[in-house]
Amino acid sequence: MTGAAPARSGSLLVLVGTRKGGFILTGDPSRQRWQVSGPYSPGTDIYHLTYDPRGSSRIFAASNSMWFGPQIEFTDDFGKTWAQSSEQPRFRDKPEYAEHDGPTVSNVWHLEPGRDSEPDVRFAGVQPAALFKSADGGETWHEVHGLGKHPTRSEWMPGFGGLCLHSIALDPQQAERMWVGISAAGVFRTNDGGETWQPANTGVRADFNPGDPLPEWGQCPHKLLTHPTTAGLLYQQNHCGVYRTIDYGDQWADITEGLPSRFGFVLGLHHSDPHTLFVLPEDEALGTDVGGGIRYASGGKFRVFRSRTGGQVWEPLTSGLPQEHAYLHVLREAMATDTLDPVGIYVGTVNGQIYYSRDEGDHWELMIENLPPINSVEVAEVK
Repeated sequence: MTGAAPARSGSLLVLVGTRKGGFILTGDPSRQRWQVSGPYSPGTDIYHLTYDPRGSSRIFAASNSMWFGPQIEFTDDFGKTWAQSSEQPRFRDKPEYAEHDGPTVSNVWHLEPGRDSEPDVRFAGVQPAALFKSADGGETWHEVHGLGKHPTRSEWMPGFGGLCLHSIALDPQQAERMWVGISAAGVFRTNDGGETWQPANTGVRADFNPGDPLPEWGQCPHKLLTHPTTAGLLYQQNHCGVYRTIDYGDQWADITEGLPSRFGFVLGLHHSDPHTLFVLPEDEALGTDVGGGIRYASGGKFRVFRSRTGGQVWEPLTSGLPQEHAYLHVLREAMATDTLDPVGIYVGTVNGQIYYSRDEGDHWELMIENLPPINSVEVAEVK
């Protein structure tokens, strides 16, 4: 294991969660040279690593050990030392879960820092699908009970990866509003800080549902993001297409036309241009348009698709990416974009490679290879 890389103000961090531990790649704003440190928690399935620039500049890890179970860990010195939350996400007095996955948190999937106006707040999404909140910087975690009490909860069905809450999107302007993405229950929104939740799936397909392909809930979002500069604008990569909403999730528009497949996992947004987004389509199931049966880059060509028109027109980005026999698979957390100009894009594969672009996708380079299978990629600038 290599030691923690020196990180100072302005350094760029690429945080990588893998099936065999976490890694930190540290570079400068030129994005040309990277120093690798890790693995941290070697042998542990790290579903997500994220950097919180507020306060102590803490890095959090969603650590899921086959021996010790799911834990949230953190470091305040860029990986030199790690600690665990004193009170982990756990269900307490929840007998209603017994007929589903049981009253035990089986995995921590996603970690999301709160808003700048709430510096001690963090959120976590877990399996079976539930939302947890910390109000003390990540030391203790408590369930947001309103979501677990939703009247549809008993009928939520797991996706291929289980019944997981994997996306947490905060409204940057309204502190009481947020969204979560659950596979395979759909997108849910709260307007009152988590007390009550409503399905927000109108217009989103569920082609795997033979009775109703456009249900109120029961869709399978793969990644959900809200744009930081534009109120009400969210995008999602779904099991059954790519979608955009401009009204906080009241109505979704299908923006998949022009892509080689409706299926894919990852999604990336341009930090300042609300009309620019990135996806990576994967091949659909044989004989259907539902997707999910093959799960590798469409046509064996590793292509990131970019739209600069909010999904009206798509263009394949291929320069520097393998275009022959590239049967690569990318998991839902494994695409990230930075906030530099031009925007950088980072994509990690289950083969252990990270490809990245320093010019918004026009050209790509191999950053690193031979890592363990990659679960997640995040990028952040050290404050």
